Amino acid sequence: MRNLKQTGQNGSILLVFLLSLPFLILIASYYMKLSLTSYQVAIQDQLHSQAQLSADAGADYGVEQISLDNTWSGTGGEVTLHSETKIRTTYAVTVTNNTTTKTLNVVGRSYSPASATIPTRSVKIAVDLRPVTAGTFGIISGEGGLFMSNSSKIVGGDVFINGEVSLSNTAQIGLSTTPLNVNVAHQICPIPPDATYPRVCASGEHGQPITINGPSARIYGTVKATNQTSGAGMSNPGLIAGSTVAPQPLPTYDRAAQKSAVTNNITGAAASCSGSDSLVWPANTKIAGNVTIATKCTVVVQGNVWITGSLTVSNSAKMIVADTLGSTVPNIMVDGATGATFNNSAQLVSNASSTGFEVYTFWSNSGCSPDCTTLTGTDLYNSRAVTTINLLQSSTAPNTIFYAYWSQVQIGNSGQIGALIGQTINMNNTGTLTFGAAASIGGPTIYVVQGYRRQ
Repeated sequence: MRNLKQTGQNGSILLVFLLSLPFLILIASYYMKLSLTSYQVAIQDQLHSQAQLSADAGADYGVEQISLDNTWSGTGGEVTLHSETKIRTTYAVTVTNNTTTKTLNVVGRSYSPASATIPTRSVKIAVDLRPVTAGTFGIISGEGGLFMSNSSKIVGGDVFINGEVSLSNTAQIGLSTTPLNVNVAHQICPIPPDATYPRVCASGEHGQPITINGPSARIYGTVKATNQTSGAGMSNPGLIAGSTVAPQPLPTYDRAAQKSAVTNNITGAAASCSGSDSLVWPANTKIAGNVTIATKCTVVVQGNVWITGSLTVSNSAKMIVADTLGSTVPNIMVDGATGATFNNSAQLVSNASSTGFEVYTFWSNSGCSPDCTTLTGTDLYNSRAVTTINLLQSSTAPNTIFYAYWSQVQIGNSGQIGALIGQTINMNNTGTLTFGAAASIGGPTIYVVQGYRRQ
């Protein structure tokens, strides 16, 4: 029988195993740790998503509450959205009131476990809201009315006129493919005025509220007008026979609040510029005297500005809404008798959020000017035909609303304009309104989302 001799290979597999085992343990540990980390990341992502959903729910709730009651100030603390053993989610809402808009500041939180007192994840968002009143228009006028001549056009935004409407030459409201709504209340009587001015005319008193002169002047849209019997020059569908329109008060602006908020005072000379200069107007600024912005000068506006004199912007000069304002509209309040004039390619430029200006003129032919809060009778009648806002020679102002509080807005050879409000609106030559902004009167006010951003 052959003897088996031991060789040096006995036990070699055990040696390999012993040498490999630590590496196998390390690899297994690594994958276990990686799996645990991935699981924890997934849990954290889930908790973050829950916090995000809670914030969105809080935003929806805030929009609803603001529309029900625009004085609502927030939840007053955390509101539980969902709760079970492993997780609890909440939201909290506070409201910031801006000049014309509101901002919802929302925090969504997730807690794990539900009994935890410190949130595992939080998400903060800001939701900018703008008010929308039932009935938004491109043009709103008081008792003076709307007068259009030459080839002036309104091609966007409905029209509400308390007074009368006159179209001549090739003037046009609406397009055959895009008809508008035109409402006229015929509130221009008595003529001549007395202490009862303005009131709605009786049937047959002072003619009809809409006159269209010339075969090419036309209104495309649904036309409702008190005391109007002739539908000539109106189509798509045209005049609604027998319709009446109740007069509406024009939108109001809190002039006193803007004055009391002033924190920065400069002179008109310091606020004026020309050439390649550039200026910044801080928020809550009062400018004493007349202001001239000319010859390609650029002014960046960071908030509300009150000008005690007149404002003239000309020769390709620009006023620009600061991007830092987001959706907050800067209000330019002008008191001078000649008001605000924009000519020779002057531009009022919106910011990155498409936010334009609101330009107000407050002069009136009354002893209370420019601080009148109400105006009737001969004072209103004598103020309504005086121009205090003038846009001409290719000046543009998309998303900007112009408002001549007691007087007239005049538009001639202009580019894009947001919306117009005034006691009288006079559009001539090639003045065109394209409705880059909306003006509102009448009906309940609701708030809609204008911007959404993470904080």
